[in-house]
This record gives sequence, structure tokens and C-alpha cells, in this order.
Amino acid sequence: MSLCKERLVHEEKLEAVFSKSNGDTKKSKAVCGVCSRMYRDPKILPCLHTFCADCIRQREPFSARRVNGERRSPEDDTHRRDSGSTILCPECDSEVDLPPSGVDGLTTDHLALDEVFAETLLEDCRVLCDLCSDSDAGKRCEVCGVNLCDFCSQAHRRQKRTSSHSIQSLQELKSQGRLTRPVLCSLHPGQELRLFCEPCDLTVCLECAATFHRDHHCSSAHEVISHHGDRIRDLVVRSLRPRLGRMEESLRHVDTSQEALQARADTLADEIRAFARSYASAVEAHCSSLLRSLEDLRSQRRNQLHLQKAQLQQALSDVRGGVNFAERLLTCGSDTEILSAKGVTMRRLMNLESAGEVQGFPVVGVIHAKTVDLSKCTIQGEGGERGREGQRGEFTLVCRDSSGEQMGRGGDPVLVSIVHKEKKACSVEAAVVDKGDGSYVVSYTPAEAGLYSVWVCVKAQHVQGSPFVLNVKRKFRCHLGIFHCCSFCSSGGVKEARCGCTGTMPGGFQGCGHGHKGHPGKPHWSCCGSVVEASECVLHNLGSVSPRGHLRTVEL
Repeated sequence: MSLCKERLVHEEKLEAVFSKSNGDTKKSKAVCGVCSRMYRDPKILPCLHTFCADCIRQREPFSARRVNGERRSPEDDTHRRDSGSTILCPECDSEVDLPPSGVDGLTTDHLALDEVFAETLLEDCRVLCDLCSDSDAGKRCEVCGVNLCDFCSQAHRRQKRTSSHSIQSLQELKSQGRLTRPVLCSLHPGQELRLFCEPCDLTVCLECAATFHRDHHCSSAHEVISHHGDRIRDLVVRSLRPRLGRMEESLRHVDTSQEALQARADTLADEIRAFARSYASAVEAHCSSLLRSLEDLRSQRRNQLHLQKAQLQQALSDVRGGVNFAERLLTCGSDTEILSAKGVTMRRLMNLESAGEVQGFPVVGVIHAKTVDLSKCTIQGEGGERGREGQRGEFTLVCRDSSGEQMGRGGDPVLVSIVHKEKKACSVEAAVVDKGDGSYVVSYTPAEAGLYSVWVCVKAQHVQGSPFVLNVKRKFRCHLGIFHCCSFCSSGGVKEARCGCTGTMPGGFQGCGHGHKGHPGKPHWSCCGSVVEASECVLHNLGSVSPRGHLRTVEL
């Protein structure tokens, strides 16, 4: 029987074991984490997690690389989809790149294969021969990985291709607990990978070394294992082991911090609930106190109103009786009867007419239904936006209710504060006059120019738009010269007369003349040259020419 047929029989045997292990095999190192079955062609991803080759092929590409400037879509055929693409590891969710040759180019996990063979060996109570399938197997070929009966084992040794294979007893293998077997070459079946090609960084068999790697330096695996094994061991012992310990310690600290955070959060939650209960209790107590005060005030005002009502009813009855008697006397009485009752009637009527108060009690019970709505209050007057340095300015605050109507009464506490925006210490005293109809006149006199912030508050709350911006300009600068056509005419032809327009005339005249250089072409002020008659004087912009010289020469 050829080696290919032996492997085919072995594959069918393993397939039966795989099907059985799909439902009842416990989690072990021989089970794939994706399909939950024993490994079939296990491959190692770059993140060092092992899965079946078919399970890796079935993963959807996370992203596809560009090949010849074109991007491969996930709907390409299987070979193109898994070659040169990136997938997510099912275990750690890391992005891992597949080699250009696809899943087949990944490294085979031979340790996982050892675990699979150990599981299949230990799982069956009765192991049949993988070649004849009739007799019980008592031995196993480590190279081919097949179980053999005594007869097939002898035949296996007699064949030229398998005569050098190592055959061990199944009992010995079961007692070892772990199955180890030679790693065979995928290109040359039956050849064990015993050499290591340094340039290619690859394990090869003798035939591969003689054909594909004949120009490369190949050494025995036993000779180079110490060097490469020490490098792996050095990375693990010197770097990764200490880092692993630090990360475990950090993880314990994180767990401790999480527990402390949860404990602190629970404590704060209890404190918040306790505060809320206390606050609710305090609010309830305050509410009860306010209700009691309201009830006491209501009873007091009700008694006063009841007394006033009784007094007014009595006064009304007295007046009505006096009026009825006087009208009946004047209507039905004769002259003699009227004159006879005149004295007592006049005294009674005069007493009723002069009665101002009811037994000295003031009238109470007026209800003001309107309340100030701060969003409806308005500021009127130019003095709320602009002002002049040293001059009195004023504006009017009109208080309105929620419907926008003026209150119609005064008495609300109005506070106005005017403070310089740049010089905080510079404030302006504001006077508030209550007009008694819901309007309040605010007057002020700023001492300095600049921008001011105006706070207008009613009942300690800002009205709509407060604080306002008040722009206080400097004093109005009056012109000190004359509004003329030219200095030649206004001075009577004096050569020394100058003008603020800086115009000149030929012939030694220092001032301006009609149509000559510098003349503005229209009447202007002699002190500053401004052509607007109703304007402020800009005398301070004249430069080196003194205002006094202008005045003196113009006055000539």
C-alpha cells in the first residue's frame, strides 16, 4: 500500500473523530476556538493565535490591499480574497496581515497537531488499524502518523520508503500524555524537516536543501536550535516575563481602583440621597411655616376687613337715613315744618358730611394684582445710550406687567449702578425719582468720558437688556475763531493773519485767499479749518500752530 493511500485512510479516520468531537469534546489545546472542533490544518496568525485554515479563510477581510493600483473587493474569489488582505483575529481582535500566498503561507502549528493526535489516541478505547481497519492497532508510525496492527507494522517496515520510520507502542504513547512526531516536508512527503536555511530563515528537508536551497547555507536543526532558541528564551525571560509581571500588577491595581471607585461612588450616592432627603424635609418644613404665616395674615386681614365692612355698613345706614329724612322733609313738609326741624336736620347732615374715618380705623384690603415682568420693562430716553462729559443726562425706566401695560403705581425697589468699563474705580452716582405711575427717572452727571456699564435692577434682578452700554463723549468744544470765507477778507488784508485751513496766498500773505493754494473752496472756521458750521472745534489737531496765534491774527 502506498504512502498516499495510508494518509488517505488516516484522514478518513480523523474525520470520523472530528465529527464525534464536534459536540462533546471539552475545551482543550487541540480544539479550534472558531469551529469548536479539533484542529484541521492549524495555522498560526502573526498574533500567535492558532485556528483551522478553513476557519481563517471564512473570515471576512477587514481591509484589502491595493494590487497593481487596484483595490480588491471582498466579493472576489476565495484565493484573491484571502491573499494579501487584512483580517481581524477571532481571539484578540488584532488586525493581522495575511501573506501574499494567502492562508497557505501561514506557519503550520505542529504543536497543535501533536495535541490533536494525542486527543485522538486517548479518546478511543479500542483503536483500529488505519491500514486494514480490521485488527486492533497496537503501534503507531511517528512519521506517517497512522495507527498500525502487528501485521501492518511489519509490512510498513518492509517497504523501502517507510523502512526508516520510527514505530512506537500505543501503550507507551498513552502513558506519555503528550504525543510528539516528526515534522514532515509539505513538498516531499516522508521527508523530515531536519535542516535550517539561514538566508531563507526556513526549515527544510534534505531534498529541499539539495534542490531549492543548494546555494544557501543550511545547517542541522540541532546545531542552530541553541542559538535561535536562546534568542526566543532571552526575549521571554529578560523582557516579556518582567513586563508580564508588571502588567499583571497594573491590572491588579486597576481592579483595586475600580473597587475603590465603586465604593466611593456608593458612598457619595448615599450622601446625595441623605442630602436630598434632608433638603426635602427642610423645604417641607419651610413650606409649612410659610403656609402658617399666610394663614395668620389672612385671618388678620379678614378680621380687619370684616370690621371695616360692619363700620361701612353702619355709616351707609346713617347716611341713607339722613338723606331719606331730609328729602322727605323737603318734599312733604310745609315751610313751618321745615323751619322747625332745620336745626336738628342740619346738625345731623353736617356730622355725616364731615365724617372722614370710621372711628379712626384706616381702610385696608387694597389688592395689587399686577406684578413687574422684568422682560417687559423698557428704557426710554437718549440718556440711556449717550452722554456728555460734565453734563447732566437722564433716562426713564418704565416698569410693565406681563401683558406689557405700565404698572400704574410706584414703590418698586429700583437700583441703578453706572461704572466706567476701563476704570473700575470711576463710578457715577445715579439719582432715581419714583413718578408713582410705574416710571422712574434716572439722572446722572459723568465726570469722565468713555464707555460705561449701566446696571438697572428691579427687586435685585436685571431688567431686559441690562447691563446697558453708555457712551459718554467729551465736552462739546466750541469754536474760538470765526466762520469766514478767507483770512484776507476777514482781516482786512493783513499779511500776518493766518487760518486754521493752512492755506496761503502769494505776495507774503500767511493766510488763505479765494482760489489760492490750500483754500477749502467754501466758508470755514478760522480756528480749526472745519467747513461745517454746526460742528465741534478740532483745534487740538492743528499741530505746531498755536490756537492763540490764530485768534490774535484773525481778530486783527
